[in-house]
Amino acid sequence: AGVKDPRAELAMAEVHDCFTPTELVLMEDLGFAARGTAWKEVLAGTFDLDGELAVNPDGGLKSFGHPIGASGLRMLFEAWLQLRDEAGKRQIASVARGRTLALTHNLGGAPGECVSFVGIVGSEPSA
Repeated sequence: AGVKDPRAELAMAEVHDCFTPTELVLMEDLGFAARGTAWKEVLAGTFDLDGELAVNPDGGLKSFGHPIGASGLRMLFEAWLQLRDEAGKRQIASVARGRTLALTHNLGGAPGECVSFVGIVGSEPSA
């Protein structure tokens, strides 16, 4: 999708946080934080609703009971709500600042196999 600087270009991201360390590793692997620094960025508020790049603004996978098979759709729905400025109390500020792209990351599988998906969705800038 041509995203070179996720923290500057994305409005928000939903990452597959099946375990707390997984979320930190993914934030580093996706380029949101330098290797080994995601935990510091979390503590600094970088990924909060009002941070530089909101990650899992809806509370993430575990807040929904980890609905296997439906988690990717839930992530896309959250991105849709955010980009339409319809997320209510958890609406992120970066959409109002003109950011129009969101990233979703999902993974799954069974022993010996893994599927990983990264999607970039966007909205047309407001006139």
